[in-house]
Amino acid sequence: MRPPQAVPAESVVGAPPRPVGRPDQAQGAGPAGQARPAAPPRPQPAAAHHAVLCVNAPAMAASGPDGQLRGHGLHGFYRSGLRVVARMELRIGGMEPLPLQGTLTTSAQARFLGAVRIPGDLDPDPALTVERLRHADGVETVTVRNTGSRPARLPLEIALGTDLGPVGEIAAGHRPPDLPGQVQSAGLRWVGPTHSAVVSAKPSPHAVLAGAGVLRWDLEVQPGARWSVELRVELETTAPGPRPPGGRGTGVPLPWAEPEVRSDDSRAGTLVARSLEALGGLLFADPDRPTDLYPASGAPWRFGLTPADALWAARLTLPLGTRLAAGTLRALARRQQLHPAAGPGAPGGPGRRPEGLLPGALRHGGPELPPTCTATEATLLFVTVLAEAWRWGLPRQEVTELLPAAERALGALRGGLVDGFVTDLSRPVEERSAHPVAARAEVQAQAHRAALHGAELLEAFGRPGAEEWRGWAAELRGRFRDRFWIDDLSGGRPAAGLAPGGQPLPAVASTIVHLLDPGLSADGGRHESLLDREQTRLLAQRLAAPELDSGWGLRTLSAKSPRFNPLGHRSGAVRVHETALAVAGLAEAGHENEAGALLEGLLGAAAHFEGRLPEMYAGEQRTPGCPPVPHPGACRPAAVSAAGAVHAVFALAGVRPDAPGGRVLVRPASTAPLGELQLTGLRVAGEPFSVRVSRIGVAMVEEASADLQLVAR
Repeated sequence: MRPPQAVPAESVVGAPPRPVGRPDQAQGAGPAGQARPAAPPRPQPAAAHHAVLCVNAPAMAASGPDGQLRGHGLHGFYRSGLRVVARMELRIGGMEPLPLQGTLTTSAQARFLGAVRIPGDLDPDPALTVERLRHADGVETVTVRNTGSRPARLPLEIALGTDLGPVGEIAAGHRPPDLPGQVQSAGLRWVGPTHSAVVSAKPSPHAVLAGAGVLRWDLEVQPGARWSVELRVELETTAPGPRPPGGRGTGVPLPWAEPEVRSDDSRAGTLVARSLEALGGLLFADPDRPTDLYPASGAPWRFGLTPADALWAARLTLPLGTRLAAGTLRALARRQQLHPAAGPGAPGGPGRRPEGLLPGALRHGGPELPPTCTATEATLLFVTVLAEAWRWGLPRQEVTELLPAAERALGALRGGLVDGFVTDLSRPVEERSAHPVAARAEVQAQAHRAALHGAELLEAFGRPGAEEWRGWAAELRGRFRDRFWIDDLSGGRPAAGLAPGGQPLPAVASTIVHLLDPGLSADGGRHESLLDREQTRLLAQRLAAPELDSGWGLRTLSAKSPRFNPLGHRSGAVRVHETALAVAGLAEAGHENEAGALLEGLLGAAAHFEGRLPEMYAGEQRTPGCPPVPHPGACRPAAVSAAGAVHAVFALAGVRPDAPGGRVLVRPASTAPLGELQLTGLRVAGEPFSVRVSRIGVAMVEEASADLQLVAR
């Protein structure tokens, strides 16, 4: 989960969105008009934008740049959603090392360096350096080096403590009380109601103070020598319960090929490499089938399976192979609703949520749009990911096994129209009709794409219903063009949604980029869009205008809106995923200059975030000499931003396969915004695929399966 201020209105699937409270609602009228006492102030939610965060699912570790774990905010070692150790504070000779550097070396590891002057030493330069090498899995190595001219004799103490608190409470700013420590062989133990935490040290400490939670060594480090200790943090279960998902096991390979990116713009290669490394740290193994891997939504707040985010990440990394998509689809098929479920507010009545629905919560839609239903998004996206994975080369047998789940997802869409448009599939049909909600533009794009992808799958695998779904999509397309377009002095734009009754919602929001994503079709082509060619041109102009393009990427809400907030996750912040979709969609539609400008914004931001783009950052206007402003509630890493960054770079090569048809179309961006670009190590039809794009936008396929027919346009 994310801190409360990042998602102020999020609820379970099918439930109405919770109202967003206002500060002036803390007080109200009591009996006889008397003022009620003010509610106690809420704790300040934890923030992660300054944290050095190591991630290797299901474990992570967070601290400040000095490396000390102080139990404040997010600090600690975590495993399976619990804080195993909250405090790990090091002192040498009674002093904290002077922090010099703290940085990630990989997504799972960090290095912290500090310096200490030996007491009484006349040399003004510090003689001791203290290095801490930390791994998310709970191993930390402390090394003391003596570069001085005389022996260093002084104690090293590490103070430890924990609360075994759940990350959700910690994210909301709640700090459970510390547990009492117990002496354990070579370390300390803390016992909670369902779990125990253990810290062991090698070599063993000279003294263990359980009451204070301190491990102590009496050091004597000769000039030029070093001394090291390894600390190991472990979580033990003391009560029976469901088995939590684990991480990628030893010997289980990454579910994608590891590409090599060479470009005139070196930032592109760094961004792809670090984004894939970050995504690798988010991989969970399904407990029901440990070889099926899926990505968590993000760390630290949503460090678990969010179906819509997992499917987006799987889809956007299809150029590197279909294994992540297959594992994610299978894991979600096992979680799909197999029978109609009673809808809220209709116990025992006819209200039923449809079979085939995937789980997903309502997410806050910002100040000008209704909440988004991630159950609807995931259910529709399931069909698209299966169809596009098949085009990229998912074996026919695996598609066949997953096809019943896709048919059930289409079944959830059948009859899902209210006033001609798709709204919230998680609500019973009767409730949708009796209490209609706004129809969002991106949901129509996702439904239209799912219907066309579903038709292709049904036809190719000999199932009935293909023509019915093509007709359904054509009717939706006609209604959308008639009713979702707003004419204005600039030529017009798509509405972000339609209110019940058909009134267009005038918000100018980044969610309209989904209209540029009609999906991969046969022979490497694209499905027909909900917009015609002229409407697409006008949309491209709108996306390139400063009201949405911050210079670092697309704002989620126009800067001209009176409700614009550069830190609002749906009212002005930049979301990497949607900017990446815009880059790919604009390039594919022929608006390459606009795509190149947005890509430059992402690359510029990535350079300030060390190549690891967070889920979102502030939508402040880019100005020379000022870096992008981080968002305190952003996941970092996040699956959709990592996969989206990869997608934005790969989209410029224009590789569009049809493995079942034995063809692959290559149509790169003719403007070559990255200069010469070489992508090695892609996968099409399960075989290596490499392409080079010249500085004038001409593609040359350098490696491909002999069974593929290459087509260039």
